[in-house]
Amino acid sequence: MKKEKSIYELQAELCKILSSPKRIEIISALKGGEKTVTELVEILETPKANVSQHLAVMRLKGILKSRRDGVNIYYSISNPKVIQACSLMKEVLGELLTERSKIAAMVNKG
Repeated sequence: MKKEKSIYELQAELCKILSSPKRIEIISALKGGEKTVTELVEILETPKANVSQHLAVMRLKGILKSRRDGVNIYYSISNPKVIQACSLMKEVLGELLTERSKIAAMVNKG
């Protein structure tokens, strides 16, 4: 029996973390560099408690890293490939939606 999790189990856990639209928004907001919780609250227009909860989960799973500077905690993406993965999935979604639109247009013509 394997004691360690398989790569597929780990990948599924990561996908679960990224299944939240708010977490994907957080990743998008952090594309340009680190931000404080307050800055993220303003960008996301979401209550601080909610943003903090998402940040904690994402940091715990290694998607984000944080650093303290005085009273502020700054969050950033731990690995730029996370941004690339989210961008790639967005492209795939765009292509799927385009294809569905084409099919719908053909069905409506018929």
